[in-house]
Amino acid sequence: MKTLLDIKNLRKKYHTDNGEIEAIKNFTFSLNEGTFVAIVGPSGCGKSTILSILCNIENKSNGELTFCKENIQFGYMLQQDTLFPWLNVLDNSLLGLKINGNLNKETKRKVMELIKTYGLSDFVNYYPAALSGGMRQRVALIRTLAINPDILLLDEAFSSLDYQTRLEVSNDVYKIIKREKKTTIMVTHDISEAISMADIVIVLSNRPSVIKNIYKIELNQYDNPIDRRTDEKFNSYYKTIWKDLDIHV
Repeated sequence: MKTLLDIKNLRKKYHTDNGEIEAIKNFTFSLNEGTFVAIVGPSGCGKSTILSILCNIENKSNGELTFCKENIQFGYMLQQDTLFPWLNVLDNSLLGLKINGNLNKETKRKVMELIKTYGLSDFVNYYPAALSGGMRQRVALIRTLAINPDILLLDEAFSSLDYQTRLEVSNDVYKIIKREKKTTIMVTHDISEAISMADIVIVLSNRPSVIKNIYKIELNQYDNPIDRRTDEKFNSYYKTIWKDLDIHV
């Protein structure tokens, strides 16, 4: 399997009026093409900071990032769908292409195919206010996939949804990612979500964040995360990762 990204000894420090805060310490990991990786850890441990550093929103303090492809493209999905309320489904889906200057007949055709494939063809002229939370997240994902990213970053992308919708949307997103064969890094505080969706789960410690363990998730070949949760090994992974997190309420 081809390595797409090598991260070596990544560190992040913040300078405040009260001194220096080390958020991330010696984060090292190799990301293989086509792999779905989930990062879990205590609140405030720097999970989202890692994603921000990867796509150059924040600067690293130290370490090496080696991209094994020139001009690597990231797609970033946040907690909120960030759809523009004055744009319909089609125009929201095309927005990234317009910003990048890559909108043409061929790229628009591909977006229309995505909209059709993922059940939104009857809603192309609808505005976000008329859509369910799950539909809005599908539009956000289509917009992200439209720019054909090499690596998809999901930053608590389902956390604003109610539990039932969250399960349904994670199912949709998982199927889309697998169908489009996208390399993915997902940050989540939800252990069940991580195990049910990812091939690999990275567990981080409290700040300064270091990798406590990396788990290769080996469940039976289910088609979706909901069914993956029924695997007999699921609870064992959950208990082990929960113990790693060592959360005291």
